Amino acid sequence: MKSRTLAAMSTSAVAVAAIAFAAGWSAQRAPVANAAGAPNAGIPGPVNPLWHDGKIKNYLPYMSWPEVDALLKKSDMVIIPVGAMEQHGLGGPIGTDYLNGTQRALLVAQQTDALVAPILIPGQSPYHLEFPGSIALSSETVERVYFEAAQSLIKQGFRRFLFLNSHAGNNAITSFIVDRINQETVAVAVELGAAAATMRQPGGGGRSADDAGNFDRHGGVGETSASLYLTPGLYDQSVARPAKLTYPPHLAALVPKLKAGDRAAELVFLAETLKGTVTGKRTSTREMSDTGSWSELDPKTATAEAGRRATESFVTSAVAFINHWKELRPLGANGSN
Repeated sequence: MKSRTLAAMSTSAVAVAAIAFAAGWSAQRAPVANAAGAPNAGIPGPVNPLWHDGKIKNYLPYMSWPEVDALLKKSDMVIIPVGAMEQHGLGGPIGTDYLNGTQRALLVAQQTDALVAPILIPGQSPYHLEFPGSIALSSETVERVYFEAAQSLIKQGFRRFLFLNSHAGNNAITSFIVDRINQETVAVAVELGAAAATMRQPGGGGRSADDAGNFDRHGGVGETSASLYLTPGLYDQSVARPAKLTYPPHLAALVPKLKAGDRAAELVFLAETLKGTVTGKRTSTREMSDTGSWSELDPKTATAEAGRRATESFVTSAVAFINHWKELRPLGANGSN
């Protein structure tokens, strides 16, 4: 019992430290124009030369409590990005998943009233730890932090939670957080990516292989394009190059099948790949890729325009879902607000 208590205290300490870390790191990097039309314009007195953010609507770290209180009178919705702190190839920022997920959430929140509440930067990424700078938390820690953060917001009156997972390694964790909120609290939660997909036209879903049958996942052209659009200036495309990919023989034999559209082969392949070295599967990122990218494509072919199209498609679908949810269940419909 004593060891279990100490373990719980240790997990709690990690959770508190992680929240503090997330709160202290700005989600913005590119200059944002303020009311005067330019970064920091019109701000009296000395200004930190590294600060380039302007006030952003519905972004919790930038809001005062009266502003949150005012939002609660209009909306009980919260978008919580679920990201990661992990390497993204030779030119990609380590914060890609956290940054891109938060930016997408903010773009959605500009078009419909919903609070954007980033909680953590790291996620579950043990298979990236052989690359310097990657940080991984246990699934138990990640789940506990997000659930306890949601409980804080529930006490204040928020009732609908949209978790925007931007790191595939967090899929199972995000599903568990959503389920815990639905099973154990008065609130209701969904995963925003899946929710947005309900509003998308048939044929608009993403695949792990592109139309030409090329494998393009972590740090590949798709993700790089998103970074070039969402966080301009952070991705160094000049150092990018195609990765040399290697797999254990039994997995290499599956690659042609999954590229040909064999969904069963893809399921089996993904169940065994991108796993930490402790598993002995020989499928950590360092063991499979010499650059850290997991793609057959050249990141130099990524474009901000492709990132813009993908982002706008997602934002449009996400906003449509949120607005429809508001119609399906108006604010205070369950009497708990």
